[in-house]
Amino acid sequence: MDRNIVYPGSIPLDTDLLSTNRHAMVALGALMRAVLGSGVVVDGLEVAPTVPASLGLLVGPGSISQLSTVDAGAYGSLAADAGSALVKMGINLAPIAFALAVPTTSGQSVTSLIEAAFQEADVDPVVLPYYNAANPAQPYLGPGNLGTAQNTRRVQRVQLQLKAGVPATTGTQVAPAVDSGWVGLATVTVAHGQASVTAGDIARLATAPVLNYRLPELRPGFSTVQGFTASGSFQVPAGVTRLRVRAIGGGGGGGGNTTQGGGGGGGGGGYAEGVFAVGPGQVLAVTVGAGGAAGANNSGSAAGNNGGGGGASGFGGLLSASGGSGGAGSLAGGQGDSGPGGGGSGGQVNMTGGAGNAGFSGGATGFGGVGGAAAGGGGGGGASSGLPSAGASPGGGGAGGGGDNAGAPGAAGAVIVEY
Repeated sequence: MDRNIVYPGSIPLDTDLLSTNRHAMVALGALMRAVLGSGVVVDGLEVAPTVPASLGLLVGPGSISQLSTVDAGAYGSLAADAGSALVKMGINLAPIAFALAVPTTSGQSVTSLIEAAFQEADVDPVVLPYYNAANPAQPYLGPGNLGTAQNTRRVQRVQLQLKAGVPATTGTQVAPAVDSGWVGLATVTVAHGQASVTAGDIARLATAPVLNYRLPELRPGFSTVQGFTASGSFQVPAGVTRLRVRAIGGGGGGGGNTTQGGGGGGGGGGYAEGVFAVGPGQVLAVTVGAGGAAGANNSGSAAGNNGGGGGASGFGGLLSASGGSGGAGSLAGGQGDSGPGGGGSGGQVNMTGGAGNAGFSGGATGFGGVGGAAAGGGGGGGASSGLPSAGASPGGGGAGGGGDNAGAPGAAGAVIVEY
């Protein structure tokens, strides 16, 4: 941070004060860029109904940080510096109110947008006294004694505006697009005949660049975990730009066996793990692979007793973990082959699930092969009589059937997301 040097007896200059202000602003801007980055960051600015309730809303106190320049225009007697990039912060200390209009047609609703931008302006004009060399006891009023008022503060604020949507049949109304240079904070929807706004009418935009965590709340790495045991989707929360994702494929089903012998154990699901850059509000498909079906014991053929393969798990096309293969079936003293484990792809870490064990035949007896283990779940245990064990969740392969028994199913996979 730059600092001015002054000396005893020297005549003070206006640039001494102006440069001190600029140096402090530059230092704070560099600190903000180091901590928050150069993208737009919003803190506070919560949108809420008025109290008492009305057809209006309040945008609470808060700030917006945004990349700008040191000074687009002259700062007093300091020249402009529009070529040096600097992060600046606009601050609103008091809430700002907006009034809403409801549609005039029955059956219609309208969705409006609240958006924000950084604003810098010179304000507080004052007619300043100036030194009069001809008569020091009688100061000039303004430069050249012309009585001209001059702005005395350069302020940085959050500029807010309500952008009304187009009324439409309720359920079909669309929010307006965010204007260039602005960021969307929230939408508010009101219907014909509505007399007041409630919290349920207001929705914070998923794309709003809100500062979700402050330094005392931060922990190393990722702080929130969400697991999926069924297919669905994941929407990136506001303020989140990186995800750690782990996917485990479904385990293969164990092969069945007819009369003596043993079916092979199903393979464990593959594994993939990676850290990926994402955008707030982005929606990513989540696929959780099903466990492979258990092999039968009465199909009439060894192949007909094969266990089913496990399904693949994946996340938004970023990574994938294939399912383990089903164990081979057997009959009449045969020994079913083991099912290979699934593999991973797309992650920074990709691993293959464990293969199941082959079935065993010992003449009048038989033993089903143990299922292969996955990164998350172990394989099912085989048995010479009675039912074998299913694979453990997530992704374990099912055991093969021994004697005259069907195989066991593999376990479904899983997807784990951290942010």
